[in-house]
Amino acid sequence: MATRSKEEIIADVERWAKERLANNEEVVYIDDRVSSIGFRKEEIKNTVMTTKKLNAVSDETRSPKPETRMTSSGEWQNTTDLLTLQSMISGCTKCELHKTRKNFVFGVGNHNAKVMVIGEAPGADEDEQGEPFVGRAGQLLNKMLLAIHFPREEVFIANILKSRPPGNRDPKPEEVAACEPYLWKQIELIGPKMILCVGRIAGTNLLKLEGESLAKMRGKVFDFMNAKVMVTYHPAALLRNPNWKTGAWEDLQQFRKLYDEITSDETH
Repeated sequence: MATRSKEEIIADVERWAKERLANNEEVVYIDDRVSSIGFRKEEIKNTVMTTKKLNAVSDETRSPKPETRMTSSGEWQNTTDLLTLQSMISGCTKCELHKTRKNFVFGVGNHNAKVMVIGEAPGADEDEQGEPFVGRAGQLLNKMLLAIHFPREEVFIANILKSRPPGNRDPKPEEVAACEPYLWKQIELIGPKMILCVGRIAGTNLLKLEGESLAKMRGKVFDFMNAKVMVTYHPAALLRNPNWKTGAWEDLQQFRKLYDEITSDETH
């Protein structure tokens, strides 16, 4: 087999870095240990600087994300802010979904939100962009929230799962078990007054009401981690069946009324 020069290997590293950045993937930096195979430190330094410059260019064209870093098991549980939590868990491999996802969808919104919206799992658009509810269903969700005077940027939006199930299938129990502690930690750090679960799967998994129908959960108020929880239709379901929008509007009005009552009591 032909021996490749150091220059050829360094060029391959640069191409590899460009490809990963183009796919919105993390770049693993080379460190001084590589010098043990014969490279001069100046060459390694130049290659590292090249990948850092590539990262800087990439950051100009996509939303900034906290740096992903490896953590010991359970270390993330002690963090006290969302950005650190995101950096600690976004490389999670606890379930098989990490093998097929494009992006870990942490969640987005106001870190001190009084309202959280929780869905089921990322879809294709969310997996592509790394943000929950960005497709047609996301646009409808924005309108639903605005209708009760909650702009998207004032709430925090997350999902039961942080990784997309292939083909948008329902989450498996082991996937929920692996991922839900992250959601609980988000709720703990944000401390919302109210949570709106959109869809049966979000409601049954958060509230541990296995087998419960959406019809039986709608209109009721549940307690979860010091927050009041209500359940309504998923925006994707409303797109498929517009006749359900009347019921969804009733749920949203009840949600807003309860929110006003809770926050009004706190000011007196």
